[in-house]
Amino acid sequence: MADLGGGLEVNHRKVWVLAGPIILSNLSVPLVGAVDTAVVGHLPEPAAIGAVALGALIFSFLYWGFGFLRMGTTGFVARAYGASNWRELSDIILRVLILAAALGVLTCLAGRPLIGLALQLVDSSAAVEALAADYARIRLWSAPAVLCTYVFMGVLIGLHNTRAVFVLQLFLNLVNMLLDLLFVLAFDWGVQGVALASLIAEYLAAGLGFYLLRTQIGLALQRYDRGRVLERKALLQLFQANGNIFVRTLCLLFAFAYFTAMGARQGDVILAANAVLLHFLNFTAYGLDGFAHAAEAMAGSAYGARRERPFRRAIQLTTLWGAAIALLASIVFFLLGDSIIALFTSIDSVADAARSYLPWMVLAPLLSVWSFQLDGIFIGSGHTREMRNAMVVSLLLYLALLQVTIPALGNHGLYLGLSLFMLLRAATLLFYLPAITKVVRGE
Repeated sequence: MADLGGGLEVNHRKVWVLAGPIILSNLSVPLVGAVDTAVVGHLPEPAAIGAVALGALIFSFLYWGFGFLRMGTTGFVARAYGASNWRELSDIILRVLILAAALGVLTCLAGRPLIGLALQLVDSSAAVEALAADYARIRLWSAPAVLCTYVFMGVLIGLHNTRAVFVLQLFLNLVNMLLDLLFVLAFDWGVQGVALASLIAEYLAAGLGFYLLRTQIGLALQRYDRGRVLERKALLQLFQANGNIFVRTLCLLFAFAYFTAMGARQGDVILAANAVLLHFLNFTAYGLDGFAHAAEAMAGSAYGARRERPFRRAIQLTTLWGAAIALLASIVFFLLGDSIIALFTSIDSVADAARSYLPWMVLAPLLSVWSFQLDGIFIGSGHTREMRNAMVVSLLLYLALLQVTIPALGNHGLYLGLSLFMLLRAATLLFYLPAITKVVRGE
């Protein structure tokens, strides 16, 4: 057992204390989309389903791009927590909240043109587009709340309080679902009701986030020093770290968008089959995310404390359990893959195509777990520049490989390229890992 700054420790129980709530909170996320679809599915106009799906997709991409607020915050907080630097911790909390609020306001101001552009790029009917626009105009005002909630989650993970993250995520999703039922089924507010439910739930969740961190935010306000919080060097470090994570996220988004585009070139059946199989990757992420977050918190705190033994121990234990969950996922996909595919489609041609490429999804958890864990280590330790560079190199190699594998093997070549991309992400990050360990040793 290794003691860390702030009275922390690294052991198997600690890994599960951190990872378990994240996994449970992730499992509640798909329920919101299911309820959204179910309530609008009872409306008289079929365009409502497509409008909610399209609107939700736009905001998923928009808010996913701001994911650096959660990831970057976790790393800064974990390092300050590990070093028991409470003044710096207070400054970080105020700094990132100011950034989140500013970005939220800017999103509200600039969001309408972006939403209009997104709707134009999607080939949908006039009815769907009109309803999706109504949805988006309401949901857009949630941006400040959503981005502040990202910060709250990042702070809580950095403080090793993932139980509070679970409470926050579960509260958000349950309130959203209950308001969906009230506004759509009881009040008959239609698509606008779904958007309003999300808007209110997101502001209530932000309020809960303030409450859960009331002690830390209160202390931060008591210690507030404008010159220190807005110090040029500290702000530059924050912008650089978040910028690196943003570039990394865009590269990852582009990699999967390119995968979808290449599948679409092979016909509607292949496109549909690939869409079904990508759900297997999403399921895998729900489990592996928990251990990646545990790595962020524990490795980040050990890095901040400059303690090599707990740093290595955090990497070993989170990776061990991540690999175990990955193996379990592969076994489940191997045994139940056909049944899972049947849940997503009843179209024989699509199901047959998906089954033919299912072995790639059986392998996927075992190939992707390493990059998940390494991402957590690099975010926690604050080495986001190296993470960005590794992702850029991996993406370029992935795109080059697909030019060879797809002509040679068709859709199997597409999956081969994606599998190699997962391994390339891990290999490029491993190249930088020894340098991080040297910093922890003080070399």
